[in-house]
Amino acid sequence: MLSLPNILTLSRILAVPILAFLLWPDFEPIGLQPRQLDYLFAFGLYCLMGITDYFDGYLARASGTVSRLGQFLDPIADKIMIAAVILMLVFTRDIQGYNVFAALVILLREIIVSGLREFLSGIQVSMPVSRLAKWKTTAQLVAFGAIILAGGLPMWTFIPIAGLILLWVAAILTLITGWDYLRLGIRHMD
Repeated sequence: MLSLPNILTLSRILAVPILAFLLWPDFEPIGLQPRQLDYLFAFGLYCLMGITDYFDGYLARASGTVSRLGQFLDPIADKIMIAAVILMLVFTRDIQGYNVFAALVILLREIIVSGLREFLSGIQVSMPVSRLAKWKTTAQLVAFGAIILAGGLPMWTFIPIAGLILLWVAAILTLITGWDYLRLGIRHMD
């Protein structure tokens, strides 16, 4: 139960409140840190969370310690992380205007696909992750990372632009992969 992959997954869940705290707009500890430094720390933590997401699955498969707890917690940790980042970036207005729709598409798809996976597992139908879904995940992780990094490096104006472009790419891929998963699930909803 407390294998290294499971510990990495749990660490991701426990890091989410810290990430939210660093992105919180009123966080200014006794005036010692400029806001940009908060974003840079948040970016570092976000990257570390992404790295642990990769390594928990890799280590579990490589060492043959894939557990039911890990299979249960890993997608939950992913969804919690993405939902918290979306909520915080919208709250801080790092994502604003029409770009909120792209973030909302990603958030809604995460919730719908999670429910669909839960339903299908109840009737013992697996829903494998497609290659396009992996590209979608990569695009969204890099997009949110770039948007967080932009808060720490406001003088580099290309970073938020690149982040928002990738956010829309991720949203489009989200719609495509979400539709693919929904079609698969509807076939089993007799």
